[in-house]
Amino acid sequence: MGSPRVSIQTRDFDLSDEVARLRAADQRIGAVCSFVGTVRDRNAGAEASVRSLELEHYPGMTEASIEAMIDEAHKRFDIFGARVVHRVGLMQPLDQIVLVAVTSAHRGESFKACEFLMDYLKTQAPFWKKEATPEGSHWVDARVSDDDALARWGIAGSNAS
Repeated sequence: MGSPRVSIQTRDFDLSDEVARLRAADQRIGAVCSFVGTVRDRNAGAEASVRSLELEHYPGMTEASIEAMIDEAHKRFDIFGARVVHRVGLMQPLDQIVLVAVTSAHRGESFKACEFLMDYLKTQAPFWKKEATPEGSHWVDARVSDDDALARWGIAGSNAS
């Protein structure tokens, strides 16, 4: 395997470059599905604007957790490859946070696997988010809706209260 499946990094990523590396020389691929998450200027239900978002992770544990997610996606879906890039550090609204890209022979499997990986990332990957607003900084709690999204894949989430 040429490129790593998981990258945790502070620098931005280029969607075209990442997808090109994932597709490189694999003539079986008929579909690529990708998702790019960005920093919003507001959090759900928040009246105050988000000035910045800081993400922290547990090095080694985070990569291993995401690798296990990709292994699970390969078991559940007929896919050829997957790539997850997740940024950490201080970011501003409009900055890219995460990329999930999946390849398969047909679009259905890529779509499902991409959504599965994103749902899993939102609830199970060891990342911590801190938002800075005009009122101050606070850690962002997991949402019940994220656990509900994971539950549709038959996995119980336990992050939201």
